[in-house]
Order: sequence, then C-alpha cells, then structure tokens
Amino acid sequence: MEARQSFGDVARTPAWFWGIFAVIVTLGIILFFAQDQAPYLAKYPRDWVIPLRFVISDWMQWLIKEFDLGFFTFKELTRSIAWLLEWPLSAANSLLATGFTFSTEPGAPVVLPPAPWTAVIIIFGLLAFHLSGTRLAVLVTGCFAYLALFGQWHSAMITLSSIVIAVPLGVSIGFVLGIAAYRHPVFEKWLTPVLDLMQTVPIFAYLVPVLFLFGFGPVAAMIATMIYATPPMVRVTILALKQVPAELLEYGNMAGCARGQLLRKIQVPVAQKSLMVGVNQVIMLSLNMVIIASMIGAGGLGFDVLSSLRRLAIGDGLEAGLAITFLAIALDRLSQAFADRPQTSRHSQSHPLLTPSRFTLAALVTLSISWPASHFYPALGVYPESLQITTSHFWDDLVKWININFFDQLEAIKTFILINIMMPVKRFLLKTPWVIVIAVISLIGYRLGRFRLAVLGMALTVFIAAVGLWSKAMITVYLCGVSVLFAACIGVPIGILAASNPRANRATQVAIDTLQTLPSFVYLIPVVMLFRVGDFAAMLAVIAYSVAPAIRYTILGIQQVPAHLIEASRAMGCTPNQIRWRVQLPIALPQIMLGINQTIMMALSMLVITALVGTRDLGQEVYIALTKADTGRGIVAGVCVACIAIVADRFISQWSRKKKMELGLPA
Repeated sequence: MEARQSFGDVARTPAWFWGIFAVIVTLGIILFFAQDQAPYLAKYPRDWVIPLRFVISDWMQWLIKEFDLGFFTFKELTRSIAWLLEWPLSAANSLLATGFTFSTEPGAPVVLPPAPWTAVIIIFGLLAFHLSGTRLAVLVTGCFAYLALFGQWHSAMITLSSIVIAVPLGVSIGFVLGIAAYRHPVFEKWLTPVLDLMQTVPIFAYLVPVLFLFGFGPVAAMIATMIYATPPMVRVTILALKQVPAELLEYGNMAGCARGQLLRKIQVPVAQKSLMVGVNQVIMLSLNMVIIASMIGAGGLGFDVLSSLRRLAIGDGLEAGLAITFLAIALDRLSQAFADRPQTSRHSQSHPLLTPSRFTLAALVTLSISWPASHFYPALGVYPESLQITTSHFWDDLVKWININFFDQLEAIKTFILINIMMPVKRFLLKTPWVIVIAVISLIGYRLGRFRLAVLGMALTVFIAAVGLWSKAMITVYLCGVSVLFAACIGVPIGILAASNPRANRATQVAIDTLQTLPSFVYLIPVVMLFRVGDFAAMLAVIAYSVAPAIRYTILGIQQVPAHLIEASRAMGCTPNQIRWRVQLPIALPQIMLGINQTIMMALSMLVITALVGTRDLGQEVYIALTKADTGRGIVAGVCVACIAIVADRFISQWSRKKKMELGLPA
C-alpha cells in the first residue's frame, strides 16, 4: 500500500513541469505572431536541410551500376535472385492459373490447362476436413466457391500462386533469423530496432528499393511481399523459443542431445503452436500486401482492386476486395487449424480418410480424375461465364442513388467538418514553430520516461525537420490525429456497449473481424464515390480501417476489470452508470490507450495509401517516389512516417505502463 502511494506521489505531475510547459507555450505564441522577426525559429531553414534523399539515391545508383563483387556485379546478383525465384513462382502460377505450355517443333505448342477449379476446391475442402472436420471444410469450400461464382477465380489463383511461394520463403527466413537471435543475444539486440523500423515503415516504402533492385514484375512484387511479411515470424520465433520450459532443455542436455537435436526434437515441437501464430501473421500480411504489390506488377486480385479504384468502379472493386477477404479467411482458418492439430487429433481417429497418407492419395486421385474429365467437360475445368453472378451493378447504382438523393446532406457534413475541425487543426500545426513542437515533445518524453525517452523523441522529430519534410509531417500528424480522434469517439462507446451486452458483443466481433480482413484499398472506393478526393475522403477511409483496435481493446479492458471491485461497488450502492464511469473506465483506461496506440499505427499505415485520393502528406512523398523510382525520396519519407509512429508508440506505451503501476495492475 505504501509503495503504491509513493508511486502515486511520484506519478503526479510536478509544478516544474507545468512551469516549463508554460514558458514553452509562451515562446510558441510569441514566435507564432513574430515569424517575420525570427524566421529560422518559426520555419526550419532550407539551408539547414540535410540532402539525405540525394545521398541515398546516389548510393543506390552506385550500388546497381558500379559495385563489383568480383565474379559478378551487385545488379547481376539481384537479377540472379529474381531469376531463381521466378522458377517456383512460374510453376505455381502455371499450376493454378495459366497452365503449362510445351513447345513442339513439328506442330503447334501443347497447352496443359491449369488445375480445374473443381479439383482445387475439393482438395482445399479435404485439407480443411483433415485438419478440423466438417465445419471448417464447409467454410473453406464456401470461400473458394465464391471465387468461382463471382468470376474471380483466375485472378485469385494468380494471387494464391504468389502467396504459396512468398509465405514459405518468408517463414523460413524469419525462422532462421529468429533462431539466430535466440542463440545470440547480441544479434537480437541489433535486430530488434531493425524489426521495429520494418514494421513501422509504410508499405509503399518497401516497393521503391525493391523496384529499383529487382525490376518490375511479379517476382519483384513477391520479394516486396516477403520482406514486408517476415518480421512477425522473427519476433514470434524468438518469443516461442524463449517460452520453452527450462526443465525440458535440461532433460535434453542430460540425454546428450546436440544443439541441433535439441532444436529439432524439443524446442520446435514444444513451440509449434506459437510458431504457427507467426505463420498465420505472415499469411495475413502477405494478403494485405497483394493490392499494393500490384503497383509493381503483381497482378491478380490486387490489380483488379487497384484498377477498379482508378476507374471508380465501386462494384468491381468490392467484389475483388471481398475475394481477397474470403481467400484470407480460408487461409487464416486453415493455418489456425494446423496450429491446433494436437487438440483436434480426435478427428483423425474418427475419420480414417483423414490420415495424411490417405489425404494425399485423395488429392492425387482428385487431380488425376478431374484433369482428363475437364477435357471432355470444360465446365469442370473453367467455371462457365454463363453461371457467374455479379453484384457490381447493384453497388454502382446504390452509390449513384445516394449521390443523387443525399448529395446536399453529405456535402454539408463534409463542409462542416472540414471548416470547423480539420482545417483549424491543419493551420495550427503548420504555423506552430518547429522548435516549439520539438521542445514540447522532448518535455513530454522526459516526463514519461526521463532522459532516454526525451532524447528519443527529440532525435526523431529533429530528423524529420533536418531532412526537409517538416510541413509534410505536420499534415500527416493532422490527418492521423483527427482520424484517430473520430475513431476513438466511435470505437470506445461501441466497445463499452459490447462489453456490457453479450448480443452486441457478438455482432461487434463479426463487424470488426470483417473490417480487419478487408484490404486497405477497398475502403477508398466508396468514400471516393461519395465524397470525391481530398482530406475528408482520406479521413473517412482511415477511420474505417483503424477503428477496430479501439473497439477491441475497450472491450478487453472493461472485461479485465477485477470482479471483486465491481461487487464492492455494488455493495456500496453504486448505480450501473456510476460503476461504468467511476470504476470500469478508469481501470480500463490504460488498456484502452493501448488500443488507441494500435489505432494510430493503423492510421499511419493507411495514410500512405490515401495518397491515391489526393492527400499532400508524407504518404504522397512515398507514392511520388514509387512512380518515379526515386529510392532516396521514398526511403526518407517512409522513415519519417516511422519516426512519427515510434514517438507515438513509445509515449503511449510508457504512459499506459505507468498508469497500470499507479492503479496496481500488472504491467
């Protein structure tokens, strides 16, 4: 009790903090109105800008054109890697989407069609049945049936062919790096900040150097996907190996196991379920990347969504986006079922067909029958166009009807929010002197985490100013801040309602699961159709994409409030509203803030994508760099976004940790 009280005394903000804060605000006001007298303090001077983007671009040019490794150049190395990866990718693409072509000298080339759609659905259905039983088999079969029924099969198979190559490679690389980091703490210490940077840098930023190094095409897109999806596997591998009980390791050592035997026979089998979580994350991130990777030649469903966005074809875009969603659901559930295989082994016992050997035999028999049969009955090989259905016209007509009947109302809402909320915040951040912003961030950092966090916040914000992207960064902060504010105002009340109502909780979980499986680009299509391009449309897309964590963490935070505190409150005569506002929410606030933190991360990720609808922030810088293959410009802008993300993450996480300690909760 005394310890908690003493911490509470320390946790209260001291008077000196408010004194320094008041001085900084006063200086800020003075500089705000006296920018002509102190231009160097109000706006970062161009003469002080470090030309880092040009240095990186020149270095990349040198790397490609002049760097010689002796037997071959660096360019030949990257192109060789691309050539090696093209073989399995081409094989998977031929098997699932395009078919095999065999050249013959005397006559025309012989074309073996791809695997029939019926065979693919049956094989995936059998796999689901093998892993978890009938329920999963019906779900997976239904997801793949959607692809055929709505005319998305060919594009989906192109996407799937990239996934089946990128995921094993990403998992393998992440697993090896995770083992190395686990065995060598020094390597882990150096690897952790690299992983932090990789997971905070916008997705677009990955494409710029990959495009420059590996060229344009499906292989480059697959490499970008693999790089983007690998970090979670590294982290999960390190964590899973560290959680293996020490007594099992001691038993292995006593049995005379070498390091490799210890890894294969004890550590990996024990950590299998945790490792499969990493595999699941790699699959989901790979599918999240498919649309963006289509910008450098990936093709498939991602290209269909991107093309629909450019044509403002909301119906076609939604159907292609839903195809990605259903593909993601199927692969997600299959990977989860594989992770839970020891718990579901009873299915294998009750269904003799489900043994691995019999499943493999069934899959081979399915292919051997369906392939020749599709020659005589083409409908078995390619789903007939006459049986395909579409809802694209419905969605297009719906948007037109909304625009015709509610244009004035929508425009009034847009104008009100722009004039009264968004533009004042934007003008304030753009006109606030850069030295004042850095000083405030440093002061807050010192208050939350002393000298170390203050230096981190100062260094990252100074970096943004030093590379000449301060104004772009402030626009990013403005869009992110306003979007997160609205997301919190929407998500927290929904989370409170869902936490207290089981029926509302079930409906909310279904809604946010759907939101989190939809590709990020899909959110742009309806908002652009209704509100056209600009900051308001970007804000709505960001809100829809990032609101889910605010809801989830609010539900989790309220549900984790100790039951005895609620019972004690009821015994004291508190009403349900008093319990909610005076007990549950204060205790759940640290967890809710962690949800807001995740909302910020997702908002920053989405803001880079909203550059396609006319924003003028750091996302636009990354997008322009991608279109011009300007590696330096793209990398620097991406790192600046990462700087904003790291500052927000560290500050909120530290505040939440201190608040939990103050409340006596486990950190």
